[in-house]
Amino acid sequence: MNDGVLGLPIVHDEKMTVVNAAIESMLYEVVTNPKPGLVDPVSHHSHPDMDVFTFIDSTVTMRPYFEMAFKRGQTFVENDLRQLLGLIRPDGMDAEKTMFRVTKGVNTHKGAIFVMGIMSAALGYFSQTKKHSLGDLIRTEKKMTNGLIQSDFADVKSKSSKELTAGERQFLKYGKTGIRGEAEEGFPTVINDGMPTLLNSKGDKNEIILTTLLNIVAHSEDSNLIKRAGSPKIVDLVHQDVNLILGDGDLSDPKAKEKLKKMCQEFDDQNLSLGGSADLLILTIFLGKITGNF
Repeated sequence: MNDGVLGLPIVHDEKMTVVNAAIESMLYEVVTNPKPGLVDPVSHHSHPDMDVFTFIDSTVTMRPYFEMAFKRGQTFVENDLRQLLGLIRPDGMDAEKTMFRVTKGVNTHKGAIFVMGIMSAALGYFSQTKKHSLGDLIRTEKKMTNGLIQSDFADVKSKSSKELTAGERQFLKYGKTGIRGEAEEGFPTVINDGMPTLLNSKGDKNEIILTTLLNIVAHSEDSNLIKRAGSPKIVDLVHQDVNLILGDGDLSDPKAKEKLKKMCQEFDDQNLSLGGSADLLILTIFLGKITGNF
């Protein structure tokens, strides 16, 4: 893990600042453009059933859930932090139902509900303590998610193909652990790749967020990308494309921008998406905000 990033102090740990940062991070992600295979104000070709307004409508429904998750952490007194995760998961399911109702059945934010619910609860618990660093927060989150893969996939082999979720299918077929693996390991892609890029990239906010997204993509195995392509082989191909863009530096470089536009068109043509990377981007922006660095 990146010790420099983990040593950052958390300067915003009150409920309203945490909840506002979560909402803002989700909105920052969706308005940033152009993003390959993701919804933004310019394009949603890989997602014809949704647009930027769908995401805005979905995002604003999340406030009560994030507030509840924070409160669950703030009042949690047990020793086993895995119990805190158990407390917020029914709340997350309710948040999903609200999302689907508002979006008329479209999945805009299931991954973000999972990730940001965990971090909101962790920050609520964190606010009880005298600890102050991002590393302390990540250690809290890891205690919450310890054993998550084993428990969530315990009965996956006994399910019928119709009962399996996309994540369960990828675990069975390819051994991929997806966002659960990221959570249980302390979100290494965010800490080692997302945050350093967010802190050190040049350009305006849109360019910094785009550069951060590309670095996340370059160092992760996006489960949504694998699902759309029908094979994990797509991951290496996308890594190559992204590294060609990043070879020009960051998105303040005109050459890099031109290559990114080409990649966006290729994603549209192939109906590919980077939904998993978008969730990690939201978390990266969120951590940048609560540490006062973005």
